[in-house]
Amino acid sequence: MALDAALLSLVTEELKNRLAEARIDKIFEPTRDEVLLTLRTRTETFRMLLSARSGSARICLTQENFENPAVPPSFCMLLRKHLSGGRLLEVRQLEGDRIVFFDFQCVNEMGDLVVNTLAAELMGRYSNLVLIQNGKILDALKRVDFEDSEIRQLLPGLAYTLPPKPGKPDFFQVSGPGLIAALAQKELPVADALIKSVGGVGPVVCREIVCRAFGDNALQANELDAAQKEALLNSLEQVRQEYRNGGEPWSVAGPEGKPVEYSFTRLTQYGPGYTLTRWESYSEMLEGYYATKDRAERLRQKSKELHKAVKNMHERALRKQAARKEEQARSEASDQLRLYGELLNANLWKLEKGMTSVVVDNYYDGTQLRIPLDPKLTPTGNAQKYFKDYKKRQTAARMLVELLEKGEEEIRYLETVLYEVEAAGGEQALGEIRAELKSQGYLKYYKVRDKRQKPADFLRYRSSDGFLILVGRNNTQNDKLTLHTARGCDLWFHVQKAPGSHTVVISEGKKIPDATRQEAAELAVLHSSVGGGAKVPVDTTEIRNIKKPAGAKPGMVVYEVYTTVYITPRPGLQESLREE
Repeated sequence: MALDAALLSLVTEELKNRLAEARIDKIFEPTRDEVLLTLRTRTETFRMLLSARSGSARICLTQENFENPAVPPSFCMLLRKHLSGGRLLEVRQLEGDRIVFFDFQCVNEMGDLVVNTLAAELMGRYSNLVLIQNGKILDALKRVDFEDSEIRQLLPGLAYTLPPKPGKPDFFQVSGPGLIAALAQKELPVADALIKSVGGVGPVVCREIVCRAFGDNALQANELDAAQKEALLNSLEQVRQEYRNGGEPWSVAGPEGKPVEYSFTRLTQYGPGYTLTRWESYSEMLEGYYATKDRAERLRQKSKELHKAVKNMHERALRKQAARKEEQARSEASDQLRLYGELLNANLWKLEKGMTSVVVDNYYDGTQLRIPLDPKLTPTGNAQKYFKDYKKRQTAARMLVELLEKGEEEIRYLETVLYEVEAAGGEQALGEIRAELKSQGYLKYYKVRDKRQKPADFLRYRSSDGFLILVGRNNTQNDKLTLHTARGCDLWFHVQKAPGSHTVVISEGKKIPDATRQEAAELAVLHSSVGGGAKVPVDTTEIRNIKKPAGAKPGMVVYEVYTTVYITPRPGLQESLREE
């Protein structure tokens, strides 16, 4: 659901009350669609999120932890220049529209007091954040030039203009009887007619009004009788009154716990199996509704570039391997070249310079054979050329055996990196993967930008029997866990023939129970590219049996003594065993 103007006005009023006289302390831009402001009042510190992401545009106070980029984006630097230390004067909404203005009193470069306005335009895919001073645009989070829009441009130096208003009347301004009369003219279901007739509220509010009036009955707007019109009017006025009283933040979750809708009124339109939640504030409601979705989107944005780079490396390695296999197939047919050379040497008397081919007797099988010739070469030169090509292909065949082995190893390695990028839990994990790729020569180093970061710890779990289970987050951690942290009798687990994390049960010299072995094997499946599979083969062996070949890629090990078990992970196991 998109944030409608009615709910946004209640959020605006909430922010106005809680952030009165607050000053900006810090400004961050965690992703390309979000800005985070830290504001301090005399008694409290708040963090306000302004999101211009098309599917989750909103403003609210947040408790979410964000990972900020090492180098602040240009819009973030501009906000810091013009807003840092600014005092919040006013939070105001454009009436009936999804635009909120934050007016800050700031000090410019000359030491003069100026008012800078940050406009949050929360209009679906057109959502944007615009910094304004004296009616002029200083810059926008998403610049809009003449190619993007002929109606309204958002570029530095241009005058700030409001977007065109929709032609529908505001839900809270139009008279109730007049609205009911207008609905009766439409040959549509009542809810659809209401959605098309008014602005300022979203479809969920319109459906709720109709549900309270008629329940599950599907009625046409142009077929309503007098009693039904009266019931619809009463339901409409009831929702309006709730809004005027400040409303209540409610959200709805589906049977699987996935958020479905939210509003300023209790939603009764959903049947059994749906869960209604009453929140303490509108900010908490918005944060709770969008939290999981936004975390996934932030990570997707941050990992997108790295995922694309690794995917390109993997595809390039596959193409090289395919070309080598084709070359190997040609090399295996090199005996034909040797035969041509031998037959030409035996039939030099038949050859003359300038011939393009010759038919000779194949004394190996008694058949006749046509041999192509280069007319520019002498008869002896043609024979020597075939022998030379034969030796070249023989040499290539010997080299290709080693190159094909290295190619297969590289493909398997890049498949594990691709899985790690997809399973990365944040910017720190992605940073470790980048560092690993740089150490292997796949990515370049940039001395100015690359900063050393504290390596993350292993993922830690505690089995039902009390044994510590460690899981590597990436190939570098897999090497560290298997080759340095674990000891001889500790048990090692890994899915068979698929990318995944090394999983180790720390035995501390004790015998490891079957229940712990089962849980570790399930964790190995969950931390692999086949995490949702059933009856997944998992290899297990003692650490003492693991070896790393010289020159092998990170995370690559070999073992000969092992046991294979087939595992189907149980739902919820990962969370139940996770150690804080």
